[in-house]
Parts: sequence; C-alpha cells; structure tokens
Amino acid sequence: MNRRMKEAVRYLGYGNNTADERTCEMIRESFKELERAADPRSICRIFDMTQDEDGTITAANMKLESKSLARNLKGCVKLVLFGATLGIGVDHLIRRVSITDMSRAVILQACAAALLEEYCDSLQKEVGAELEKEGLYLRPRFSPGYGDFDIHYQEPIMRILDCAKAIGLSMTDGYMMTPTKSVTALIGASPVRRECPLEGCESCGKTDCQYRR
Repeated sequence: MNRRMKEAVRYLGYGNNTADERTCEMIRESFKELERAADPRSICRIFDMTQDEDGTITAANMKLESKSLARNLKGCVKLVLFGATLGIGVDHLIRRVSITDMSRAVILQACAAALLEEYCDSLQKEVGAELEKEGLYLRPRFSPGYGDFDIHYQEPIMRILDCAKAIGLSMTDGYMMTPTKSVTALIGASPVRRECPLEGCESCGKTDCQYRR
C-alpha cells in the first residue's frame, strides 16, 4: 500500500488496522476522481525572521506569539509563508456525491485530505532544495490552529501572500478557507540541519524533541 493510500486509510479512522479490499478499491477510485477534479495551486514567499528571548517571532511585518510555534522555529533565520489549494472542483465533487452517497463522500473527504498533504509535501521538497543551496534546512510545516498558534493568524498570512488573487483562496469570517481543501502554513529555515521527517512531527517517534509542534 503506497503512502497516499495509507494516509487516506488513516484519515478514515482505521488507525493501525488494515482496510478491507472493498474500501481500498473505493479509495483508489476516489483518488482517480479527485485527480480529474483538482486544480492544485500554491504560493509561497520567504522572509527574514527574528525571535526575541520571550519567543515572539517577527517576520513580514507580523509579530507571532505562540509557544509551540516558537519551539518549532527555534534557531531559524528565514520563514516561508505558504498557501496551497486543490481548487473548487474538489469541493463541487464532494458536495455532489454527498447528495446521493454519503459513505463515498466520506472516502472522498479522506482522500482529498491525503492528496492535499501529498501536494504540500512535494512543494516543500522543492522549496527545501532551493534553500539548501543557501545552507538552510526546513523544519516541518506549522499551520494556524496547531497547538497554541491561534487560527486568527490565518488572515495576515493569506493577506501577505495575496492568496485570493494568486491562487483563488479566500476565507470566511469564521476563518474557514474556501475552497475547503486548502492550507496555509509557516515553514522555518535554519542553518542547522535537523532530521525532521517531511511528514511532520506526528510521524516521528522522538516525543522529547524541542522543535516538536
């Protein structure tokens, strides 16, 4: 089972258990449908950053206050602001299917989440390869809503990236993104290489790591 299949199974709540063959077949078909419906787009910008003794991070005319984010970015000198979306076609597909087949819609939701993660991982690899030429190494992505990093930071990140114009990504008054299968994130870049898995802290067994999100 490849990684995208494993991620979809995880999102469906199977944990370490194996999904039955019928579910696996539905997952494979869902990925095919999503790939036809998706119009993935992304935007990123890189800024210098500083971190005060109290952990406050300053970058792109923003002051970010979050203990969990401060741990993740400790020692970083650059900050990547990142936005990505699978596009409105995915929302339309899931909404249309949910009218007639809710169980299939649930599988589409899980597969769309896995597809978005896969897309973000590939983009992060590209950014990381460019920054490594400058002797900088990326930390795992960190999005508003993780830990104590307030969801309200979604607004300035999207504004600085001009997400609406650049990739068609907007936000409701309740900080929900449209299209829904979208993400914004911060990625720290440090001159010190840390063996952080691209999949993020959830896939790493080092629970005592000071950079854990």
